[in-house]
Amino acid sequence: MTHFPVVVLGVGSMGSAACYYLTNRGVKVLGLEQFDITHEFGSHAGQSRIIRKAYFEHPDYVPLLQRAYQNWKELERDCHAQLYFPTGLLYAGKPDGTLIKGVKESAKLYGIEVNTLTESEVKSRFPQFVFPDGYDVLFEPDAGFLTPERSIKAFATKAKEKGAAIHTHERVISWKQKDKLIYVVTNQQTYTCDTLIITTGAWADKFLPDLAPLLTVTRQVLTWTIPHQPEQFQPDKFPCWLIDDHDQPGMYYGFPMLDERKFGLPAGLKSAYHYPGMPTSVADVNREVSHEEAQQLTRAISKYIPTSCRSIHQTKTCLYTNTPDEHFILDFLPGSKNVIVAAGFSGHGFKFASVIGEIVSELVVNGKSNLPIGFLSATRFQ
Repeated sequence: MTHFPVVVLGVGSMGSAACYYLTNRGVKVLGLEQFDITHEFGSHAGQSRIIRKAYFEHPDYVPLLQRAYQNWKELERDCHAQLYFPTGLLYAGKPDGTLIKGVKESAKLYGIEVNTLTESEVKSRFPQFVFPDGYDVLFEPDAGFLTPERSIKAFATKAKEKGAAIHTHERVISWKQKDKLIYVVTNQQTYTCDTLIITTGAWADKFLPDLAPLLTVTRQVLTWTIPHQPEQFQPDKFPCWLIDDHDQPGMYYGFPMLDERKFGLPAGLKSAYHYPGMPTSVADVNREVSHEEAQQLTRAISKYIPTSCRSIHQTKTCLYTNTPDEHFILDFLPGSKNVIVAAGFSGHGFKFASVIGEIVSELVVNGKSNLPIGFLSATRFQ
């Protein structure tokens, strides 16, 4: 079979979700993935991703997050597995900083429970943390983490069970539109489709030349450390966290220690720096993390979590695909009615995968979505 109503390029976070929601609507879909499901070459590997509702980046994301929470729960029921783990999320930073102001604004607008912690409450509940004078500390109880590899596999597996064709290790070379059909050329076959969905992450510039100037790929460093008292960093004692550092742009974030027998490798306390790293490309990204890079990250985090690093256990890299305003692009390709783009997730997109899959399926079937995505328009930079 070489003709499909819908072809999805890239079966990672957003592509697997798109396949799942399209098959739920009875749409025959082909998903093309150049690697395996899952893999470590893009943006979705690494065992855990934070999910939160009081979104400091922009309050317009909150309705999408509310729907995403519902959809994650439905996927858990569908696949009979836990994907979301509620640990709560601790925020810290200057009261006039981007993080604290944004969290409070979103929480107020949408009635999200976010509690202010006093210094004594922080010491009592979360003694692992030490914050400078003048920092506000907030806690969002209905936040936690998702397991990205499990989630992507769940989307893809259920989509296949419901009739999707998902091809791994098949690399897309090009696509073009001719008359009413779209032709997709891979290293194995040429397919035709009525609608094309492009969810290729850091490879998006290759398939979206007109949008490529808006998409900057950066290399990000992650560490897994062994803390001095590992028992103090288990999920029942230690939350996910996000800290707005007052000395430099960007934020540090991390997770509790996860049992590798339950969550897979790597073991340790995962943390990272949320700020665009060095620009790169998928063709020449440096996958090796230097000793100095790892030390720089762990030293910065030790300011706030002094016992977080007895030793560095493992390091990895991942890729951000950043837009100029760090908001997603989720729209029809400008000038097209049958090519849909989900790109530019700027390091904060995974938690939305469940709702983005649904939105993409609505765009295919109805030509529009009932969810508020106008602020993610592909034409907003014109």
